Amino acid sequence: MGKIIAIANQKGGVGKTTTTVNLAASLGVLEKKVLLIDADPQANASSGLGIDIESIEYGTYQVLEHTSAAKDAVITSGTPNVDVIPAHIDLVAIEIELVDKDEREYMLKKAISELKNEYDYILIDCAPSLGLLTLNALTASDAVIIPIQCEYFALEGLGKLLNTIKSVQKIHNEALDIEGMLLTMFDSRLRLSNQVVEEVKKHFSDMVFETIIQRNVKLSEAPSYGESIINYDVSSRGAANYLSLAKELIKKNEIQ
Repeated sequence: MGKIIAIANQKGGVGKTTTTVNLAASLGVLEKKVLLIDADPQANASSGLGIDIESIEYGTYQVLEHTSAAKDAVITSGTPNVDVIPAHIDLVAIEIELVDKDEREYMLKKAISELKNEYDYILIDCAPSLGLLTLNALTASDAVIIPIQCEYFALEGLGKLLNTIKSVQKIHNEALDIEGMLLTMFDSRLRLSNQVVEEVKKHFSDMVFETIIQRNVKLSEAPSYGESIINYDVSSRGAANYLSLAKELIKKNEIQ
């Protein structure tokens, strides 16, 4: 049975989509079968894997609405062993459309339950908010990865996210676990980056991944070519970081 992991943080620009796309690609290269679900209306994870979002017929919006079965929305990506349920800008409407529905927090969980046995990992790229879309992702997931940017406001808002996770555990999904906190955009030359790493490790110790994602130009360039860092430049530092993260994740779950 596959493991469903949401990549979430309500702060924008912390590396959620970069992590979802490149972790998926790295797990795929390590011969794990992966499904990436794009649950962000910006659809950057979809376009980051080379999918033309204007041409998609079924995506996360139709899956949440239950007008399409999840299996019918799955697209094969150009990345080995990685399938995608893409997003489209119309996903912004789902928060309003679901608001008066019964069990609105469970729409994604119900929709993807049929796919869980077909993949080793299902990764959900969450929107930068704590709205109904993110709530659906957390309710559907077994665990959550929290990317934390190595910058000044890194810990701002983290308490709010952890409180949301606690309330999801209490009300909707008691099995939800924190897979780990991932430090991103690390620049070893900056004293501040090193201070953030120390601070996060001091507060959260075992909850922090050993792998740290370093600031890397190739990581920023890859999405504009519709490619993961593995496809774009496998010899780059960014690719090495995400392969290291994928190996750490696999090892952790094998031990468990």
